Amino acid sequence: MEKLSAAYGQTTILENVSTDTLMGGQLVALLGPNAAGKSTLFRRILGHLKGAGTVHLEGHSKDRPICHMPQDTGVSAALSVYEAVLLSRMQGRSLRVADEDLAQVENTLQYIGISALAQRNIADLSGGQRQLVSAAQAIVQEPEILLLDEPTSALDLHRQIDLLRILRNLADEHKILIILAMHDLGHALRFTDQAIVLNKGTVAAAGLTNEILKPQLLRDVYQVEARIEPCQRGRLQIIIDDVA
Repeated sequence: MEKLSAAYGQTTILENVSTDTLMGGQLVALLGPNAAGKSTLFRRILGHLKGAGTVHLEGHSKDRPICHMPQDTGVSAALSVYEAVLLSRMQGRSLRVADEDLAQVENTLQYIGISALAQRNIADLSGGQRQLVSAAQAIVQEPEILLLDEPTSALDLHRQIDLLRILRNLADEHKILIILAMHDLGHALRFTDQAIVLNKGTVAAAGLTNEILKPQLLRDVYQVEARIEPCQRGRLQIIIDDVA
């Protein structure tokens, strides 16, 4: 990404957003307070929003799409879970459903841990279950780049950890570049390689997650007084002392 900008009318949302090259196999946290520009950056990367700057996709294969899971998933309540995931699988493909497509749907449902929901109607699911279906809809397309906008927001803590582990494994095993907008900085430290921190539409910091999440950054961007300390297995944790 090089000097990306975007505006809604006369209001500038993103200004000169640049990062170093992001590689397949990385799990990247897109961080920042509310209204920092995270969702707008996804729209800009996808080309849904015009503006100055350039998104370079080196070595991108046309056979492997860029997939996006928005905050508002918009899954049709008239479909079963299986139908919804299969429909996503067939986007941009032949209208003929092959055995390979059916197998990929079943594998994805199992991978996400929602095989038991396959014949349930979307309308009958909880918000967290619908969010997992949306994740399956993105993953089933076998993307090269996956953009996820707060994919754990409706999940309980156990399911948050499960999904983040799945995404970590997905990046490692299939060399997918996964960028996920998130608010939980502890999860970012535990699961992601790189982080991009937005603040008021500009990049406040970008780089290795455990190197850029420092007390001064948390003070400047989130207005909190915090410490970064080691915990079990060499991991780091954020301890909030006060809110400005």
